[in-house]
Amino acid sequence: MLLLTTAIAAYRWLTPTNKSTDADRPALATVTLGDIEETVTAQGKLEPKEYVDVGAQVTGQLQKIQVKIGDNVEAGQLLAQIDPRIYAARVAADEANIKNLQAQLRGQQAQALFARQQYERNRELLVSHGVSVQDFQNSEFTLKNADATVAALEAQIEQLQSTLNGDKTNLGYTKIYASMAGTMVDQKAREGQTLNANQTTPMILQLAKLDTMTVRAQVAEADVMRLHPAMAVYFTTMGSGERRWQATVRQILPTPEVINNVVLYNVLVDVDNRDRQLMTGMSAQMFFVLGKAEQVPLIPINALGARDRRNDSDLGDAYRVKVAGPDGGEKVVQIGLRNRRFAEVRAGLAVGDRVEPPAGGEDKIKNRRKDPGPLGPNAAPGVPRL
Repeated sequence: MLLLTTAIAAYRWLTPTNKSTDADRPALATVTLGDIEETVTAQGKLEPKEYVDVGAQVTGQLQKIQVKIGDNVEAGQLLAQIDPRIYAARVAADEANIKNLQAQLRGQQAQALFARQQYERNRELLVSHGVSVQDFQNSEFTLKNADATVAALEAQIEQLQSTLNGDKTNLGYTKIYASMAGTMVDQKAREGQTLNANQTTPMILQLAKLDTMTVRAQVAEADVMRLHPAMAVYFTTMGSGERRWQATVRQILPTPEVINNVVLYNVLVDVDNRDRQLMTGMSAQMFFVLGKAEQVPLIPINALGARDRRNDSDLGDAYRVKVAGPDGGEKVVQIGLRNRRFAEVRAGLAVGDRVEPPAGGEDKIKNRRKDPGPLGPNAAPGVPRL
C-alpha cells in the first residue's frame, strides 16, 4: 500500500499539467466606444495681464503712502508723497533769479534805447558835419554793445526758465499718481524710507488689473510646434477641485528659456478672472487641446503592435495588431487621436473586436483593468490624471 501511494505521488509530480488558470491567460484588449481628447500638457504660472510697477523719479524721503495692499484705485489718484521741500526751494530760487535777470534786462533795454537815440542823432549831424566821425563811431559801438547785452540777458532768462520748468517737474514728481485703474497688489517701499533715484528707479508699489489674468506656460521644444495662437486650452490649479478654466492661446513667445539644458518656450494664455478666484503666482496644470472626438472606437494604447509606415494614410498612422478569436489574424489599423491610455480607431477594427496585446503589453493591460482610475473608456478618457 505504501509503495502504491508513493508511485501515484511520483507520477503526479513528474507528469506536466496542461491546465491553465485565468491568471495565466493573456489579457485581451477590447475595442470600446467612448470619448477621447489629445492634449499637450505643461506647467504654468499665473500673472496679471496688465500691471505697472510704480516708482519714484526723484530722490527724497517717502513721506506718505495713500493706499494699502488690496485697495482699488482709479487712474490719476494720488498714491504716495515724497518730501517736496528741497524741490520747492529750488523752484523758489529759480523764480527769484529770473526776476533779477528780468530787472537787469529792463535796465539794459533802457540803455539800448538811449544808445539808439544817440546813434540816430549823430548820424544826422554827421551829414552836416555837426559831429566828428569818431563821435559817430563811438555812438554806433555803444548801440551794438547795448543790443548784445540785451540779447545775452534774454538768453540767460530762457536758460533759467528751462531750469525752472525742470525743477517744477521734479516738484510735481514728489506726488505720485496712478497711471491706470487697478488694484494695489504689492508694496515695495515703506513710509520714512529714503528713495535714491540717481542710479536706479526705486519701486514703491505695483498696480495690476486682476479682471484678466495671464498664464505663462512653459512648453518643451518637442511640443511647441504643435501649438498655435487661438488654440483651445484649459487648466486647473492646486485646490481648485474639479473646476477647469477654459481659454485660448494668445501668443507663443519666440525666445526660449534654457533651464538645466532644457529648452522651454513661453506660451501666453489669457483667462477671465472677474470672480477673482485666480491669484498672482498660482501654479497651473495646462492642457492644450490638439483634437477631440466623441463616441468613437477606442483601443488601449498598449494593445497596438509595431507601426506600419507603409500603410500610413490620411486617416492616421498605421499599426499592426493581432485579432483574437477563430477568425482572427494580423490586421492593420489606422489610428487617429491618442493619449496616454487610449487611441482612436479610424479603420481596421470595429467596436467589440478583441486584440491580443504584443509582448510586454499584457501586464500593463492587466494593471489597467485592476485600476481603471477615475476615467473609463466611456467617460472622456482623453483627460490625463494629474
